[in-house]
Amino acid sequence: MKVKQTLVQTIAAVYVSLLLTSWAAAQASRQVSITIDDLPAAASNFISAADITRMTSKLLTTLRDQKVPAVGFVNEKKVYKLGEVDERIKALEMWLDYGFELGNHTYSHASLNRVGLKAWEDEVVQGEPIIQLLLAQHNMKLRYFRHPYLDTGRDLLTRREAEAFLVERGYRIAPVTLDAWDWMYAPVYDDAKKRQNAALEQELVKSYLSYSDAVFAYSEQLSVKTIGYEPKQILLLHGNQLEADHVGELLDVMRRRGYRFITLEDALSDPAYSLSDTYVGEEGRGWLDHWAISQGKPPQGGPVFPQWVMDRAQKLRRPQP
Repeated sequence: MKVKQTLVQTIAAVYVSLLLTSWAAAQASRQVSITIDDLPAAASNFISAADITRMTSKLLTTLRDQKVPAVGFVNEKKVYKLGEVDERIKALEMWLDYGFELGNHTYSHASLNRVGLKAWEDEVVQGEPIIQLLLAQHNMKLRYFRHPYLDTGRDLLTRREAEAFLVERGYRIAPVTLDAWDWMYAPVYDDAKKRQNAALEQELVKSYLSYSDAVFAYSEQLSVKTIGYEPKQILLLHGNQLEADHVGELLDVMRRRGYRFITLEDALSDPAYSLSDTYVGEEGRGWLDHWAISQGKPPQGGPVFPQWVMDRAQKLRRPQP
């Protein structure tokens, strides 16, 4: 009996050891590319060019000092504010001066699902001039596009025609596999800072980092369940004060999960981004969802976004009496 128990214990120990080894290997191999949308700033209508410059400098300094590659995606319409055009363009140029890259996010953040193919194509073209000029001054070419709202088309024909249009113009679409909804936290955080409510600021940051960690864990599991491994992930962030102030803490969360930071070009070399993807619909979704739905296995059980943050964000959007 003792021999049998010893054998069972040995087998169990080996099994646990293999699980731990597999987990450690997965952590060691985790890679992620950082992408940041809505430049020169997500809240550009409500803040000055000087504030955008300060915010951009703070964000980029953290990324540069920590040697984290990033691509920023631009809505050129946000540059055109009377009396501030030059300074807002300089805020975009800072991205290139700091060693990062810029991509196209359409002129006015137009959804392919809402405006239709022709109007969306015009938005893509109209979103190019300033970015192309700045990139050319740094001997770079415009090569990445990010769909606003992650809307890739209501039907497969529209999606494929849009993709063909982008390829013809020399673009590679920047997918998203990780998204912690910083855009929902951002207005609540801005309001807390404006009202000098330090306690609420801290609560928001704690919630954001905790929710992000839960999203990363869920997405890692969904990756393995859907395609059999964790691909080189692509994280969606936004140009806002929350990231300017706390992106370093978010990077630490990812480092604790075993991630190292890579370029978008490197991430897109992963074969996952060549998988069959037939997702279409009214709702923009990340590419892990795309692949799961394309396989007929809609994902379920993701982390629930904190309702109290959503309620505060929605209240801030309502017109004040």
